Amino acid sequence: MSAQGAGATRDEHGRLRAVKTHDVTVVGRVGQAVAAARLGRSVAVVAAVGDDEEGRGLRAALAAEGVDVTHAGAPDAPPGAADRLDGERVRAAAAAVSGARVVLLRCEVPDEALLAAAELCTGLLVLAPAPARPLPERLLARTDLLVPDAAELAVLAGAPVAADVEGLVAQARAVRPRGTTIVTRGERGSVVVTPGGVAEVPAPADATAATTAGDGFAVALADALLDGAGLVDAARRAARVAAVAGGRAGAPGPPPRADGGGGRGDGVGERVEVL
Repeated sequence: MSAQGAGATRDEHGRLRAVKTHDVTVVGRVGQAVAAARLGRSVAVVAAVGDDEEGRGLRAALAAEGVDVTHAGAPDAPPGAADRLDGERVRAAAAAVSGARVVLLRCEVPDEALLAAAELCTGLLVLAPAPARPLPERLLARTDLLVPDAAELAVLAGAPVAADVEGLVAQARAVRPRGTTIVTRGERGSVVVTPGGVAEVPAPADATAATTAGDGFAVALADALLDGAGLVDAARRAARVAAVAGGRAGAPGPPPRADGGGGRGDGVGERVEVL
């Protein structure tokens, strides 16, 4: 199935335009889907969740959070079996992927699933390369926003972990010379690297490495960009949200957005090009 077959129309000039049905579609990582839904976003998840009792319970829990689980099932897979999410299953969810303003990817799923999602994406493609492994060049080239930590960036660069900001910038530009990368650094904040500039973004005073990395940061970053924030402001807001969400035992999840609404989202890709 192609994007044209589902979730897309043609404009008056015959050009293909995707119909945006969700703010965020998460491919493979159900935790990110819950985090985005708790931020008030309309969310779909594309995942390989088995059809046994545990799998049905997981899908029910996701649906209760407001997540669209139409494309979460895989009858031959155990619950949460990310490695069973292949390219064919992703392409079968073309409407959810091509119809999202933001598509969030992580590396729990095989390369073929990541590449299929990248090919279908018509919105902003955000890739958090965890767990770290070397990735296909065409996936890195298609990614709009890469969000690694220093260790993950080093794996992509095939080099030791950078010791300072200058080293992080050099690695980010070696991996994606024309791309935008935000490197998370835990309690030291993050570094925003674009082809034309670099900005260091401090972390909140109470941040730790654990609370400003992972699912919370990437989801909150996407949320801020959808609300119209620039890259630096989005990184600052993502660190705050991640710290609140992850900094308290039993925390119910990320706080709602200040505006309580659906976000703007239009032109979000343009804000990834410049600081």
